[in-house]
Amino acid sequence: MSEVWNTLITIQDHLIEYFSDTGTEIQEPGMERFNQPGWVNRVWTSKDYRRAHIDVVDARNTKGLWMMHCCIFPQLHNNAPIFGLDVIAGQKKITGFFHDYSRTVSGDHPMIDAFGDVVSTLEWRKERELPDWAQAIFSPHMVAAGNVSKPDELSQITDLSLQSVNAYLDDIKLFNNKANEQEVKSAQNRYAYYQKQNPHTPRTMTALGLDDEDVRVFIEDCLFPNID
Repeated sequence: MSEVWNTLITIQDHLIEYFSDTGTEIQEPGMERFNQPGWVNRVWTSKDYRRAHIDVVDARNTKGLWMMHCCIFPQLHNNAPIFGLDVIAGQKKITGFFHDYSRTVSGDHPMIDAFGDVVSTLEWRKERELPDWAQAIFSPHMVAAGNVSKPDELSQITDLSLQSVNAYLDDIKLFNNKANEQEVKSAQNRYAYYQKQNPHTPRTMTALGLDDEDVRVFIEDCLFPNID
């Protein structure tokens, strides 16, 4: 197995461990359709976060690619940011790595400020002009990187990912019962709406060999579901 894929599967395994330690795994209605050979979706919930979702498409044998999406939404009484991590990689390099603590309610938030302090030191983080849909939801500190293959950069991605989710799960509990639930609900639905405007998500998933209709329904109903 390649060093790149080893790195990312290590991150996947640790995320699963963290969510299993802090929450309860649940079976969401309709999600069974999207657990197939080479495609895994798992969801957890806890008193602090409403939904932690890991989505992995393992197309190493068919397309030479591996993709993971992870998103954590706080409980509606909690004004913490939304945790997002997305990565796609071939055997020899990570072609895309995106990570952010995205604001829910308006105003500054100490978790976002702390995230910004950490990522400001990353030399391989690429500044880029974000499209309108992304500017609507992502923080100014969003990490975007591509063409990552050097051992030291892979090590930094592992450290950042694991330290970031660990800090998030530690800190989110400090903000329970500090938000208006309707305001957070609207903010989380807004995040889901704009994420669904990302044209790269369906393109990437179909390029990995997934069925077009499965991808459409998955993005709308399971990847970024609205809160009724």
